[in-house]
Amino acid sequence: MTTSPLTRTIGVAIPIPEPYGSALQRVRESFGDPLARSIPTHITLLPPTEVMADDLDDIDKHLRTIAESEQPFDIHLRGTGTFRPVSPVVFVSVVLGISDCERLESRVRSGPLGRDLAFPYHPHVTVAHDIPDDVLQRAFDEMASYDVRFEVWGFSLYEHGADAVWRPQRDFPLGQELPGPRSE
Repeated sequence: MTTSPLTRTIGVAIPIPEPYGSALQRVRESFGDPLARSIPTHITLLPPTEVMADDLDDIDKHLRTIAESEQPFDIHLRGTGTFRPVSPVVFVSVVLGISDCERLESRVRSGPLGRDLAFPYHPHVTVAHDIPDDVLQRAFDEMASYDVRFEVWGFSLYEHGADAVWRPQRDFPLGQELPGPRSE
């Protein structure tokens, strides 16, 4: 992903709360996924998207409006799934909260963040990506009994840094009025 001083690469996601987020990140590292340390554990709402830096205030307002009008909801992660053979990905499945994630994703990916997707939206938590097929199969098998529930408090705007690390820039709690645009 390349950015210039005029553009930024952003993403929007539901962060997986502790202790689950860091535990799943360690699991991803244990499978040798080279991106494990660069990507906080999450459920994507907007995949990596290049935007103009001048549009960040409008994007912030868009995300605040969505967050303020939504309410917290429950997520249940259980078992594994995969996008193989189309994409070399193994994930933990979202089995409760799918429609809530779909609604949020649709709302986030509108207005100033409107864009087409290469594949239909499917909420999930990646635990292995772009690693040898035998290791993907091991990840699929070892994580098959994973079972966790938590409440989604909100979502976060992430920015892809020059060092290829995704970092949260601002949190958007659901059902709460937030202060105005972020300051640089």
